[in-house]
Order: sequence, then structure tokens, then C-alpha cells
Amino acid sequence: MQVHDVDLRLLRIFVAIVECGGLSAAESRLNIGRSTISSHLSDLEVRLGIKLCKRGRSGFELTESGRITYQASLELLQQCDAFASTVASSKNELSGRVTIAIIDTLVSDPRSGVAHAIAALKSKSKNIQFDINVCEAREVETSVVNGRSLVGIGVSRHHLRGLTYTPLHNETNYLYCGVGHPLFNCPLQSVDAHLADAEVITSNYMRDKELRNDGLNYQNSAIAYHDEGIAHLILSGKFIGYLPEHYAAHWVEKGLFKAINPAQYSYQIPLMLITTKTATPSPLTQAIIKEIKRSHQ
Repeated sequence: MQVHDVDLRLLRIFVAIVECGGLSAAESRLNIGRSTISSHLSDLEVRLGIKLCKRGRSGFELTESGRITYQASLELLQQCDAFASTVASSKNELSGRVTIAIIDTLVSDPRSGVAHAIAALKSKSKNIQFDINVCEAREVETSVVNGRSLVGIGVSRHHLRGLTYTPLHNETNYLYCGVGHPLFNCPLQSVDAHLADAEVITSNYMRDKELRNDGLNYQNSAIAYHDEGIAHLILSGKFIGYLPEHYAAHWVEKGLFKAINPAQYSYQIPLMLITTKTATPSPLTQAIIKEIKRSHQ
């Protein structure tokens, strides 16, 4: 088949649907209604002559043809963006889509230079589109490996092959409890006794448990994959959990959170700029990498 502009648009919509996990979830990302998204997906299936997914009461699920088409779409769209970027660079212009995968809550870190990097790049050209995907830590690496994102900003203990990890700064995490929890106002000599019974939230950062060596019991009834979920659970007054200091500061200042024995229950995790080794960086990719590194110096 010949690929036209309309096909590229439909493929971008299809990729968004897959990455959001369904048509309804893709509404806010695409800024169009579910019925319109469904119509576009049907148009693409007719255009390709294959069934891309199963959708209905049982949920959203890709077919085998859909999985193959999704991977091929990522490669094609990445090549299109690289082409536009390379042609623009020949005219000494920056143009194309800057896709960044990033872990949540970094916006509250005063050391984060992401906003400065975006501003610096935007001031160099009006022909740049920004696509920021806030996701779970493992997804950041996967997004860069799969070519969905030019760069990632996140954490990693077990580096993936084919990726380059550049340290930006360390993030300090403390163990917090909320108002109403037995640990919130207990005397120091009673902390250990209460900790033995406390339910600790199993979190996205569980791979750092070996670095904590905190001796706490993680067999509990609460799990969260993002810091915001951990914050909700701590606010309930029924659980304790680790959060970045900069993110928890909002509730600490309001008297709703308290760090539990911070000298003992804390750990640091390096924040990384994650890029791919395999592909030759486009001028736009080189530019965003340069600005992120500069803004974190």
C-alpha cells in the first residue's frame, strides 16, 4: 500500500490508543471523543485490511496483526520524525517532535531542569512539538528502547542493554506516615514497636529495597505504582511509605506528613537521563539531550 498523510495520522491515533490501553483512555491524550477515535480506528483497519484489536465489554486487546502493526507504526513514525528533523537541520533549523518519557512528581523538585530545557529548545525554533509522557519508572526505559521517546528521565537499578544512562542528580526518599497513624505522634522510644506492626506500601521503587536494608515488613495490603498513589495511602493514616523529599514537602509543611526517624529510614536514588545507543541521534535529539544536560548542571 502507498502511505499517505492520512495514513500517518491514523497510525499516530492507533499508537496512542495502544499506549493508553484503550479508546476511552486515549480521549484526553488525543483530545477527541471516543466515537471519533473508534471511527478512525475502523478506517485504519479497512485501509490495512486487517483486524487490529478486540474491543468491547471484555476490554481492549491487540490481535497478533495489531501487535505487528503497532511495532511497525513506531518504526515508521520514528523514521518520519527523523526525516523531518534531518531535512530541517540542513536548513539550519530545528523541526519535529520531541518525545520525553518521565517519571511522575519531578515537577516539584526544584533541581529539575526539564522546564528550562524545554524553554531553551522552544526559543530556538517554533517548529517543534513537545510530547511529554509521565509514566512508571520501568516504562521510561521501555519507551526509549522501543523508540516511542527520544529521551527518558527516570531511575534505574538494572540498566538495559542498548541504553545510555547519564546521572543528573540524586533524589532523597524518606519514610513517611500521615496524621492519624500511630507513628505520627508516638515518642521516639516507641517507634520500633509501632514499626513492627505498620503496613508499609509496596511501591514502584521496590527494586531499591536491598539498598534500604530497613528490616520492615512489606507483606501488606497496599501497593502503588506512582508517588501520587503512595501519597493517597499515607494520607489515609493507615499506611506508611517512602516518598521523595521534594514531593512530600507539601504535606509536611501542612502538618499532614511526618518523616519517621529520617536518620535511619531514608535512601538516595540517582535520577538519570536515559538515551538510546543504537540509533544515530537526529539533530533534534542531540539538541534536547544537550539542553537537558545543561539545565541540570
